Amino acid sequence: MPTGISSGRKLCALLMSLFLGLVLANAVLSTLDDTCALLWGAHFLTIPSTLILFLTVPAVALVYGLTGLTPVIPKQVALPVMALLGLPLLVALPVMVYYYQDLLWFDWLTSGAQVVGCLLLIRWLQGNWQFRWPLVADKDLGRGPFTWRNLLLFVLLNLLVLLPAAVLYVGGCATLAVRHFTGGFVALRPGGIVMQARKYIREDGRTVVLIPMTHIADSDFYRSVAEVVTSNSVVLMEGVTDHHNLLTNRLSYRRAARSLHLAEQHEGFKLEQGRLIQADVDVQEFSSNTIAVLNLVTLVHGEGLTPRTLGRLLQYSPSADMEQQLFEDLLAKRNRHVLSELKARLPESANFVIPWGAAHMAGLAREIEKSGFHLAGTRDYLAICFGTKKHGGANADWVPTAINNH
Repeated sequence: MPTGISSGRKLCALLMSLFLGLVLANAVLSTLDDTCALLWGAHFLTIPSTLILFLTVPAVALVYGLTGLTPVIPKQVALPVMALLGLPLLVALPVMVYYYQDLLWFDWLTSGAQVVGCLLLIRWLQGNWQFRWPLVADKDLGRGPFTWRNLLLFVLLNLLVLLPAAVLYVGGCATLAVRHFTGGFVALRPGGIVMQARKYIREDGRTVVLIPMTHIADSDFYRSVAEVVTSNSVVLMEGVTDHHNLLTNRLSYRRAARSLHLAEQHEGFKLEQGRLIQADVDVQEFSSNTIAVLNLVTLVHGEGLTPRTLGRLLQYSPSADMEQQLFEDLLAKRNRHVLSELKARLPESANFVIPWGAAHMAGLAREIEKSGFHLAGTRDYLAICFGTKKHGGANADWVPTAINNH
């Protein structure tokens, strides 16, 4: 065999060995990190696990690309490893939607399965449990010359089958996630993102209109929503205050709005009638951990991923109950506050409008129904259009609803 070809095969064997070793190391660290979190409530190995992951991702992309380019890449090694990595990612999407609280257990199980799968693959390649380097030897590599036919089939398979299937699957999971986490107040459709306003009526004639809002949207959406507010409406406004300057950075959506040719809520949502009531909490009511997370998020949002912000992210170690604290402060506590404002002001007016973030709507709707209101009608608004024609058009009128079937 010519020296050049032999050197090339040695390099390929080294590449495949490093690839297999990185995937195994990533799976081992992830399993150990998840084990620490499950047993002691802390991720002690987050930094090394993240560093290995940063090396593994480009290695996977390189090997996958070379699989279609050269037959030397052993498909009996590459394809099983790709399956070990890809299948958990696909299954993780519906798990995150319907079993989010068990996501850590799911990650621990899949990481452990990847460890076992990689070890069994190495055992099969080397013939025994006395592992030797390189993990993939010359005998394990493929043979045969490069052909344009194989490359063309690989490209067509990815462009015409795998990529469309992945887009449809992810899009379907995204649609389910949006509907599930917003209680149907937000719908992801081919034409755009649709917000559903809902009108609730009590036996004494008082009405509450819940309007899911988004930080950026088509300007027509904000104008159409503002038309719901009548002169005799009491509007319970969203907006966390920071009287003690506890937030070190300001979260702005201007850059995203401009790049997508959309409007920001604070600029587009102008109410010219109705009585506006500030019904949100102040930052000082949040826990110190939540304030720290908000400061970190706004720092990264404002500066992007720089060496400084990346270092801050890697150094940050969330507490075991961080998820519960964020939910309590950012959703539950604020919902209770606006509901208490609604209860206190019910004797003052017969018409109330609550234009709050879409994530709040499902919880607010449940509590409002418990207090004697029933769903009387819905109206859909196109908040963000995916096509060239942009409008915030809504249904001509409220669609009557006999019962809440959402």
